Amino acid sequence: MTSPITPGLMSVVLGIVPVIAAWLYSEYLHYTKHSVSAKARHSDVNLVEIGKDFVKEDDKALLIEEGGGLQSSAPKAKSSSSAHSPLIRFLLLDESFLVENRLTLRAIIEFAVLMGYFYICDRTDVFNSSKKSFNRDLFLFLYFLLIIVSAITSFTIHNDKSALSGKSIMYLNRHQTEEWKGWMQVLFLMYHYFAAAEYYNAIRVFIACYVWMTGFGNFSYYYIRKDFSLARFAQMMWRLNFLVIFSCIVLNNSYMLYYICPMHTLFTLMVYGALGIMNKYNEMGSVIAAKMVACFAVVIIVWEIPGVFEWIWSPFTFLMGYNDPAKPQLPLLHEWHFRSGLDRYIWIIGMLYAYYHPTVESWMDKLEEAEMKLRMAIKTTVALIALTVGYFWFEYIYKMDKLTYNKYHPYTSWIPITVYICLRNITQSFRGYSLTLLAWLGKITLETYISQFHIWLRSGVPDGQPKLLLSLIPEYPLLNFMLTTSIYVAVSYRLFELTNTLKTAFIPTKDDKRLVYNTISAIIICTCLYFFSFVLIQIPQKLV
Repeated sequence: MTSPITPGLMSVVLGIVPVIAAWLYSEYLHYTKHSVSAKARHSDVNLVEIGKDFVKEDDKALLIEEGGGLQSSAPKAKSSSSAHSPLIRFLLLDESFLVENRLTLRAIIEFAVLMGYFYICDRTDVFNSSKKSFNRDLFLFLYFLLIIVSAITSFTIHNDKSALSGKSIMYLNRHQTEEWKGWMQVLFLMYHYFAAAEYYNAIRVFIACYVWMTGFGNFSYYYIRKDFSLARFAQMMWRLNFLVIFSCIVLNNSYMLYYICPMHTLFTLMVYGALGIMNKYNEMGSVIAAKMVACFAVVIIVWEIPGVFEWIWSPFTFLMGYNDPAKPQLPLLHEWHFRSGLDRYIWIIGMLYAYYHPTVESWMDKLEEAEMKLRMAIKTTVALIALTVGYFWFEYIYKMDKLTYNKYHPYTSWIPITVYICLRNITQSFRGYSLTLLAWLGKITLETYISQFHIWLRSGVPDGQPKLLLSLIPEYPLLNFMLTTSIYVAVSYRLFELTNTLKTAFIPTKDDKRLVYNTISAIIICTCLYFFSFVLIQIPQKLV
């Protein structure tokens, strides 16, 4: 049964109609322009054969045009056209504006089509559904098959230089962290697809790793680049929330259904605030230490003292509230409290690791220059300590039942992360390797996370957890897995590309005035569309 039309969905439909018209017109203008140019090139070939006299006459005519009204009128036309805002030029179907922004219009249309595919797969009966089933042998077979294929086809040795020392240290390099995200994301998604409940604790660790990277990556950027500009902030928020906002609008879901997005947004904002406040003193170690202590204090007050979390977040219930149809008895802020509380400390650990990253890298630099025996002894000792700590964590913490583990997770998730970092960077050659297929998957983790709810899995109802699988080939579960996964990954990659394309189009990097104008224009347009859509939906109901 198709879900009812909501004001949000109607707003998107009404908003996309003029964009489609403008895009079609821009493609027509582009085609016409190029067809005229092609004819002109053929004409030029024929004109060469006419003779020099005619060429001279043409030159005279050209000189007259250059000195006369054509040149003087052109700048006026250009300035007159550019005097209008981009929104006015769009509404007036300004030809030069449409041709210039043809690819942006095309990107908007493609994004709308993919959102339509989300809706068709998850909110209509066009495609079938099937139930999840778990088979440990099949689960592990598929995962390790991907690892083997990645190793055979995309094993790469990187020789990038350190930005700090100029040497090939490569400690926690970008290739490595992208690969890290990739192999974790595959297991995370398979956990959902096959309902692999026995790996629940591992998934909690993986999510902690992502939040750790939020603290590590954002701290590294702001501490080194010192870029706290409005443009950078807007780009960051766009990357985290653009796709999820439209998914919520089109599918009538709550923001908290996609809990990874609000979690990363919150902890990114906290890193931004921690470093942005009094940022001119960030070079002082004592200031950074004070900021770290302040971050821990804020987390302790908000999450550890009963009642504080609800008091702070209750005004934002409209945004962070979530009511699972399967658990209607839970408070609206329960999901947000639970999800954010599990990883409340690990983003600060990520900041600490980022701050000491140059120090550790310099130690590793000295270690690589040490004598062979000393170097091997130190590396062996580090590896043995890491393995021992990892073993005890696995035996006495990881093996707990999920409810007990959740109580220990906020205070212990840093242990497996540190163990992995130590082992993954134990030698210079080992940390210089990566599997680029997994790294490629690591770049689109946000898109694969959001898309899985609607074009790989199915819930069928607003705010419902995806308990079913999308079935394009009924009765053939493995063939269906192959087809739906191929489409799902391709769509996720396109959404990643479109998000970046539209971010470049609508968020200027060095023009705050234009950025503010774009933001205000977007708010006004969205408000008007929603109001008009709400009225349109209410009219038939009033007539009944």
